[in-house]
Amino acid sequence: MPSPTKKRKLDTESGKSTQPRGLEYFFSKQRNNGGSSSSSAPHSPQVTAGTSKTDADAVEMTDEELARKLQAEWDEENRREQQGSNLPVTTVASVHEAVEKAVPLALLPAKNNTLSLQSVATAEDLLATTIPLEESPLLFEPTKYTTVLQKQWAAASSGSGSGGASYAFLTRCFVLVNATQSRIKIVDTLVNCLRILIEADPASLLPAVWLATNAISPPYISLELGLGGSAISKALKQVCGLDARSLKSLFDKHGDPGDVAYEAKKKQAFTLRRPEPLTIRGVYQALVKVAKSQGSGSVEAKQRIVDRLLQDARGGEESRYVVRTLCQHLRIGAVKTTMLIALARAFLLSRPPPPAGGLDETLDTRRDPKALAAMKKDELAEVWARAEEIVKASFARRPNYNDLVPALLEIGVSNELLLRCGVALHIPLRPMLGSITRDLGEMLAKLQGRAFTCEYKYDGQRAQVHCDRDGTVSIFSRHLEVMTDKYPDLVSLVPRIRGEGVDSFILEGEVVAVDRESGELRTFQTLTNRARKDVALGSITIDVCLFAFDLMFLNGQPLLDRPLRERRELLRSLFIEIPHHFTWVKSIDATSEDGDTVSDFFKGATDAKCEGIMVKILDNLTDVLYTGGLVGDEQDGPVAPVTVAVAPAKKKSKAKTKAGGDAGGDGGNGTDKKTGGRRKPLLSTYEPDKRLDSWLKVKKDYNSTFDTLDLIPVAAWHGMGRKAKWWSPILMAVRNEESGSLEAVTKFMSGFTDAFYKANRAFYDDGKGDESGDCDAKSVNTRSQKPSFVEYYGPEPDVWFEPQEVWEMAFADITVSPTYTAAIGLVNESRGLSLRFPRFLRKREDKSIDEASTSDFLAGLYRKQDLRPADTSGNAADDADDED
Repeated sequence: MPSPTKKRKLDTESGKSTQPRGLEYFFSKQRNNGGSSSSSAPHSPQVTAGTSKTDADAVEMTDEELARKLQAEWDEENRREQQGSNLPVTTVASVHEAVEKAVPLALLPAKNNTLSLQSVATAEDLLATTIPLEESPLLFEPTKYTTVLQKQWAAASSGSGSGGASYAFLTRCFVLVNATQSRIKIVDTLVNCLRILIEADPASLLPAVWLATNAISPPYISLELGLGGSAISKALKQVCGLDARSLKSLFDKHGDPGDVAYEAKKKQAFTLRRPEPLTIRGVYQALVKVAKSQGSGSVEAKQRIVDRLLQDARGGEESRYVVRTLCQHLRIGAVKTTMLIALARAFLLSRPPPPAGGLDETLDTRRDPKALAAMKKDELAEVWARAEEIVKASFARRPNYNDLVPALLEIGVSNELLLRCGVALHIPLRPMLGSITRDLGEMLAKLQGRAFTCEYKYDGQRAQVHCDRDGTVSIFSRHLEVMTDKYPDLVSLVPRIRGEGVDSFILEGEVVAVDRESGELRTFQTLTNRARKDVALGSITIDVCLFAFDLMFLNGQPLLDRPLRERRELLRSLFIEIPHHFTWVKSIDATSEDGDTVSDFFKGATDAKCEGIMVKILDNLTDVLYTGGLVGDEQDGPVAPVTVAVAPAKKKSKAKTKAGGDAGGDGGNGTDKKTGGRRKPLLSTYEPDKRLDSWLKVKKDYNSTFDTLDLIPVAAWHGMGRKAKWWSPILMAVRNEESGSLEAVTKFMSGFTDAFYKANRAFYDDGKGDESGDCDAKSVNTRSQKPSFVEYYGPEPDVWFEPQEVWEMAFADITVSPTYTAAIGLVNESRGLSLRFPRFLRKREDKSIDEASTSDFLAGLYRKQDLRPADTSGNAADDADDED
């Protein structure tokens, strides 16, 4: 090997010819070639090409110093060229001035044959940051910004394949939404963002809705990204020049992969390649390509797409939300209901431009914002509610933005939308849900004067079965996931159950594990042991029976608006029963006077290993007022063709006094969802995606000596002593159905085994035990900062969980608490509710967080406690709807 002396000689002047050429050599040569003309812009005398001084400076300067110096000179040259041609200089002030005057920004002319250096950390879209998206939609004027945005987007996308609205604009919306806990501000920001896209670039609206809802397809279309944390880690290392140790250090500090990407991008000072500006359509199309990449070479293809997205992300915020989208944890708190509300309001205020060269056939369903702003609060709330209900009902029947958004662009928010997005074969509609009653006595009291049916509530899996004229069968779960491959025995059975005259249908039932010989029911745990995918008929060891209870579609005609008695009669008369394979749920018809009969039926259900019973209204009686809770947003609807009886209004509730208490707000002119005392009859129609008291659950667990709640773990602290390596205690939350936020209700440490502690610590891993530096899947389950949609103001936890699980909890009592925010405003103006002696029972793997217990339900339990008098403050809402 060469001696140290020889090595030092390589660095001397005599060995210069063999020294690798650095960036300063190429910079000098480029300046020499481009600056030899006497007509070029003047250069600094200290770096004039061809002089010995330049060579000396180049040797003394670092690469970064020289790059910064050259960039500053080129910027100055561009500025002088703009001034010489009377073009406005692009500065932050000029951006504001251009936006105020609605004039286009002058784009800096590209410099040919020059090496372009860009500061990635500061390359933000200045125009997007100046648009007040958080302003009230009634005051916001999209036309003030659409022209300048269109010109900027057109110039930025020249030469690129996707074009259209920039991803920076959508990122700005995400930043504003993530920065507030006010549901009013969240809705307002989304509404204004959607309005600009509707009026400036309608083609980008649908991709923007998918990206904002953290999805690329509906649940029943299998289109998953299939990306591991290693792909994102590799991209961050390659694009930002980080090694594994640096990446791990960032992750240990920030926890969230998006925050890691933000910090990593900031550390990337310069790039020699000017990134192609990301567009909304481009990002969405890239995600679809990732999801569709299969087979040999798909891993490398996905990695290239991820690398390119991070390379083209300008600034830290774009990088943050690109990575969060790739991880499928966007974390902006914009739930499905919020997006539907925003779409309804956006199309009520804005209208897409007419198609180029064609007639404008779009229905003009807009309302004048100035006229809406002049309305009283109750009148405005009614206008909002009508539009929102149409959009929600349409999405409940056809839960796919690919169907909803194009229809909105064509016809706006109108009753025709319900026809365009009606029930269709092989597209699941969102199921109707039932409310909880704690015992049979409460159920009978609610349904006084009504005829109802009691049905066994089987311990199985709810299934929605579609069959068309050709005998093609689709089976969907309650979460709209495809289960057709899981039940090939049902697929072969379903065409045989059609009676005479039945061509196509959609029915709903419960799939239950049974003993094929005796028909004896088996437990749900037995059913879960059955394989989930690619099940072959010959390999089935667990037999199932389909117990049908509803019919929603028959021979091309929807039956949702028909009373349950009619739907049930059609189901039982037109379909063929096959014992132990296909049959009806066991049921009896009764009234509130048949208490003993109902009690015996309930006992028979529990003895038969059922969960309990379902109680359903049979007929529509519009002259019988509902005696339960006030009519809320989820109970109202223009869909059922019946007349709603209205009782005298009650005094308005003052509940929800805290900021961000209502997702239906409008920035000062919003709604209070429980503003009146309207009551209406309980209807027997099928209401997709609604939880009504026309369906009631009475489960055997509810008759036990203690109540239970289904809560969401949201945070934890490090344990003490032998629990120091585990999470204990754990912070739990209930769901606020109106605002979409999670409200802390208690922290607890009882009911766990050591095995559960270990498994829970592994699942909610903060990444500190990982030495690889990869942002792997387990790391996505925690975050270092409180999510904006979680409401808790007590001592700071050591780690925040990514809300995704539901745990069943027992407790001794419910108390008013100054620390916890659950149900604040419902029983006390300034205090929430908490639990005494909470205890863990089990994980509810059959439930998503959208099915966790709500703050309304918690408040209802508080009022029903024997030792708690009824609230006399006048601030609590009347009996809240029971929740699962």
